[in-house]
Amino acid sequence: MSRTVYLFGSAAPPVLAIDRAVEQLQRRGWDVCLGLTPAAADWLGERIGELAALTGHPVRSAYKRPGAADVWPRADVILFAPATFNSLNAWALGLTDRFVVGVVAEAVGKGIPTVAMPCVNAAYAQHTQLDESVARLRAMRVEVLYGGEGFVPNQPGEPRAYPWDLAFDAIEQATDRT
Repeated sequence: MSRTVYLFGSAAPPVLAIDRAVEQLQRRGWDVCLGLTPAAADWLGERIGELAALTGHPVRSAYKRPGAADVWPRADVILFAPATFNSLNAWALGLTDRFVVGVVAEAVGKGIPTVAMPCVNAAYAQHTQLDESVARLRAMRVEVLYGGEGFVPNQPGEPRAYPWDLAFDAIEQATDRT
């Protein structure tokens, strides 16, 4: 039986290696559907076709038109990683002008297990809205991998390895609970 994960990414440095994340998920037995914020899609530009070939599904960064067929299978779980400061705040506030934010906002109401792992630097982490948004998402039963056993902000301009394995383990555990 195939398991489907929607992997959503925002425009943060780890999205530049999203192909490796897709491959790791596939090795774990996941059918991966890739969605990107418009800025992340712009960053990946000419690689979108390669990513579609890798996943076997169209890469999406925009809503489908009303009445159009859905081109992806139903999600068993959603992983939003990397999730930027902007995307996390928009999601927590219900601002769904971007496709990936709209899908994760709706997933809460549909009961689809959802995991988010931020990628924010320490300067953004000082803004009080981030903690409020993380708390609001957690209150909606979204597993946010931030601080402690999750993503720890780096200093601006000083990137560190993104802990993808934490996110992959979290989606495995989330689907085991359903």
